[in-house]
Amino acid sequence: MGLIQSPTCSGAAGNDPPTVHKRCPEQTRNGYNERVGLGSSKGRVPGRCGSNAICVFFWKGSEVKEKISRRRFLGAMGGGAVLGACALQQVLLGEAGGAKKRPTPVIHATDLFRPYCDPDDHWDLACVFALAYAREIDLRGILIDFAPQQRDSHNPDVMAVAQMNYITGLHVPVSVGSPRPMRSRNDSQPDADASEHVGINMVLDILRDSPEPVIIQITGSCRDIAVAGKKAPQLFADKCAGIYLNAGTGSPNEAKAAQLEYNVGLAPLSYAALFDLPCPIYWMPCFEEMNSRQVVMGYGTHYLFRQSEILPHLSERMQNFLAYMLGKKQDHQWLTYLTGPREAPLLEICGTQDRHMWCTGGFLHAAGRTVSAEGKMVECEGTGDSAVFSFDPIQLSCSDKGVTKWARDKTATRRYIFHVRDLARYQEAMTKAMRSLLQRLP
Repeated sequence: MGLIQSPTCSGAAGNDPPTVHKRCPEQTRNGYNERVGLGSSKGRVPGRCGSNAICVFFWKGSEVKEKISRRRFLGAMGGGAVLGACALQQVLLGEAGGAKKRPTPVIHATDLFRPYCDPDDHWDLACVFALAYAREIDLRGILIDFAPQQRDSHNPDVMAVAQMNYITGLHVPVSVGSPRPMRSRNDSQPDADASEHVGINMVLDILRDSPEPVIIQITGSCRDIAVAGKKAPQLFADKCAGIYLNAGTGSPNEAKAAQLEYNVGLAPLSYAALFDLPCPIYWMPCFEEMNSRQVVMGYGTHYLFRQSEILPHLSERMQNFLAYMLGKKQDHQWLTYLTGPREAPLLEICGTQDRHMWCTGGFLHAAGRTVSAEGKMVECEGTGDSAVFSFDPIQLSCSDKGVTKWARDKTATRRYIFHVRDLARYQEAMTKAMRSLLQRLP
């Protein structure tokens, strides 16, 4: 079963003190599995929804109809470097054996809050929905962090997921993560109650019920996926195709690596625990070094764009989706605003603002794509040195304090680091690629 079956209509912080949000200069930031979406389950094309009725779906799991053999999957991981990751895509997409292409199953874990703590999270959500709308990924679920206590005025933004479900006609489930920090690197939180692990259990259910390995994107706290992995390590070994980990600093200099990025500072034990998991890790350090004046560096994903480069080129509903977030709207008129007229004055102001981004390359790579120097989304296999980024094989260790130490290793097959290959053109290319991606949305 490549796509989610139609459902029946009927969930960051560690033991360290709060730290300043290094991504956003404005501020710090710190069920069972509702499917917030639209439509009926009858007569549906899997993963789509055309009804105008508003429903809330509850996760029941997917029927397992076929399985990818573990031997075939692990064999795909032996290619090394960038091609090793592309070989993984061949298995997931069904290309290695000439089978019909299937979209890659993906779980998106995010610190998506309303009001926002950092607007990049809503841009990221739009990107993964755009890939799902184009059937390049099968978006199985959205897991939103439990807001850190110091940000208790911020709530998981399930309305944003509802808006994107409405725009795309999909019915992607959403759940909320655990409020409990890990007490040790191996803490599976066995004493947690059902509500505290509702999101973690959603992840485990998706992995168990998927006929093929699932990719997990982490764009916020590391806690929930780390705990999930500690609860069911064999499940991660068998069913997690890879974790795209957007956190940390990528400097090979240990002293510079000791300056912790925001998400690592929230939960260093959870961050370290992720590197223990028995599945491939595609490490996407947010920066090569903290507090650098250089926007783009070789081992950091960061880039920025002026919002006017993308906003005016999107559909009216997508402009409304972003304006509702950027304007920090806190009413519950999410559907009325989405389908109403554009708020032109607000959009004009928003267009003058710069937006910092980190995660775009991982979203595309998980779908088997990369970005050319001209800003085009292209198949990752066979691109050679023409792509602006790659994932390079490494050996890596991480201390309980969240400090990484890594070295290049062409023979490694389970740990990769994001590498900007074209420093001069990376930022412009990623901006063009994201604009093209979001223009797909209706």
